[in-house]
Amino acid sequence: MEEYIVSARKYRPTSFDTVVGQQALTTTLKNAVKSGKLAHAYLFCGPRGVGKTTCARIFAKAINCLTPTADGEACGQCESCQAFNEQRSFNIFELDAASNNSVEHIKTLMEQTRIPPQVGKYKVFIIDEVHMLSTAAFNAFLKTLEEPPAHVIFILATTEKHKILPTILSRCQIYDFERMTVRNTIDHLKSVAQKENITYEEEALAVIAEKADGGMRDALSIFDQTASFCQGNITYQKVIEDLNVLDSENYFQIVDLALQNKVMEIMVLLNGIINKGFDGGLLIQGLAKHVRNVLMARDSQTLPLLEVSDQQRERYQQQAQRCDVPFLYKALQLMNQCDLGYRQSSNKRLLVELTLIEIAQITQPDEGPASGRKPRRLKSLFKKLIQQPRPKKAAPQVAADEPVASTTTAGSSDQPHLPTLTKLSEPASKPQPAGRSQLKAAVPYSWSNLRKSAKQRKMHIIPGTLDANDPNATPKDEQLVFTQQDLELQWMLMCNRMPQNLSGIAARMKNINPTITEFPQIEVVVDNQIVMEQMEEIKGNIVNTLKLYLRNNAITLSMRVAKYEAKKIPTRQEQYLMIEEKNPSIVKLRELLDLVLA
Repeated sequence: MEEYIVSARKYRPTSFDTVVGQQALTTTLKNAVKSGKLAHAYLFCGPRGVGKTTCARIFAKAINCLTPTADGEACGQCESCQAFNEQRSFNIFELDAASNNSVEHIKTLMEQTRIPPQVGKYKVFIIDEVHMLSTAAFNAFLKTLEEPPAHVIFILATTEKHKILPTILSRCQIYDFERMTVRNTIDHLKSVAQKENITYEEEALAVIAEKADGGMRDALSIFDQTASFCQGNITYQKVIEDLNVLDSENYFQIVDLALQNKVMEIMVLLNGIINKGFDGGLLIQGLAKHVRNVLMARDSQTLPLLEVSDQQRERYQQQAQRCDVPFLYKALQLMNQCDLGYRQSSNKRLLVELTLIEIAQITQPDEGPASGRKPRRLKSLFKKLIQQPRPKKAAPQVAADEPVASTTTAGSSDQPHLPTLTKLSEPASKPQPAGRSQLKAAVPYSWSNLRKSAKQRKMHIIPGTLDANDPNATPKDEQLVFTQQDLELQWMLMCNRMPQNLSGIAARMKNINPTITEFPQIEVVVDNQIVMEQMEEIKGNIVNTLKLYLRNNAITLSMRVAKYEAKKIPTRQEQYLMIEEKNPSIVKLRELLDLVLA
């Protein structure tokens, strides 16, 4: 039986032309070989599995080739190339810095640089994972790297360039390797599959390429795994089953259901996904990527940004025609918020469900009249209920000792109805449920009404005008009597409602107690002139707020700075004289002891 070699080793590139996805970099290296303008140190950096060590070996082979080709490739036939292929070359040394990172290892390596090559022109030292060297090893390597012998070339490879000392970086030519694109990975996997006589579906190879995340070695390893699972016939369904990847069909279904506002169907689909063992956070991340692809598919300019197969690109284009741009923007915003709060959430499934519900309701029309403020809320999941008309002149029934707001009529029916706050007497029997529902329909409740009613405050209205048919209307010349306690309460609430840019003056105003000098005149005493000037800038807003919430349009506000009388602090001598006046015996004690006040 023939020995099995994994694809990552079997199909490892042996020439610059076979390197995938690094055309600009390999062209630069080939031109350097052709022109003979070689630097003494190179640094290859980039993510894992993109060909750093492979290119270092190909470059080292081409440098020592006795008869290189016209385009800078190694011939593969000379003694140097044959020795390299058979792993017996004495001119190319490869060191793993992860396991040889001490000063002694570097000093041993530096000793070898003194010996000139026996065959070929250069001695090439490839140091892989060079960032693993200790600081002392870097310092020992620094002098040789700065002024190496003419026959020595260093090729360093690393995945973490930021861990290398700047003095090392400044002495190297730096080559940054790019991540593999999905398209390049798919094309390379196709060629490998054809050489191995393996049938495949392009969508299955696209899943493998996305799972590899830009690494060709990872892609080939996953390819071997799926080929073993699929027994030579790589299909999309078997690949997602083997890799435990969520089928992209779920994302297409969620978006289609969201456009139709079918919340219940989305919840059923989510439950099936979670029951299969998939995490809700991964679903949100995958759905966000899917919506992003749909957004890119709307325009021909952004269509090349889709790193998917040709069949998937057509599906994205079809769904993009059914989705509006505002829907996609809002959906991305909601999923980003969910992704940020997913880790801190104590009920992760509920967070995912609420996010999907909100996405499904983006295209659903808002309920009720539009207003300036649009709170973030969940719309009704079912059909709107028909609201019953509110009774205008129904006498509500209330429970015993329950303070409520009621409307009373004064005189004839032509006179306006004025709302008053009263405490009803105890009824003889318990109220009927119908009466309580009438109360809820007829009486507009607010926090201020409930608070004032609970404290049994009596507030009287100076005659004004109100629309009897509109219980929420505000009279033009409303002058409601308020107390000092009402004023302090509304003052504190006003400070809490002030915007963020006024947080400083709001904090100072909380320490100020407004007082009623002559009703409805209000006086405020501030500590200093700076606070006085800041409050003068927003005085109009303060007065309007107090008028609104105290329901008195005659309120006036005056402000003044508090007067402080400077207190004279007595000196020590003055303090002693005062003590002598109160205690004459102190004088005798001072004379007996012959003391002098310093």
